[in-house]
Amino acid sequence: MIRLNLTASPSWLTLATGLRLKVAPLTTALMVSARADPAIEALPDTATQEELALAMAKALARRTVLDWEGVGDDAGNAVPVSPEGVDVLLEIWPVFEAFQTQYVAKGLILDAEKNVSAPLPNGPSAGATATARPARGRAQTAPQD
Repeated sequence: MIRLNLTASPSWLTLATGLRLKVAPLTTALMVSARADPAIEALPDTATQEELALAMAKALARRTVLDWEGVGDDAGNAVPVSPEGVDVLLEIWPVFEAFQTQYVAKGLILDAEKNVSAPLPNGPSAGATATARPARGRAQTAPQD
């Protein structure tokens, strides 16, 4: 069953102790926009799945992170959200993993939920039998009525 969340309000994700991101709801528009990000389009055809996952997470985060807590510069001063800051933040492995699990995966799980229905026992495929059989040495013909 797909669970609809009809609220369009941002929410806070706690990614690590003292680190929270305020994110916009994950929508189709955000995913489509992130997929069209120039950084993703610039990836070579030989890019690994890991490189693609990192580029996609960064593209999505640049579009969705509205605010954050617990992010500072070298001197410990809080810094405002910026595309560059988001990219650097996601280079930290535990932060990347938490963002993938808590935000990105929710969208992927929702996408997978729509494909989990089992065939109906009384649907058009009920009682169907296999018609293809492996050939054994020579071609077999179908039985004639």
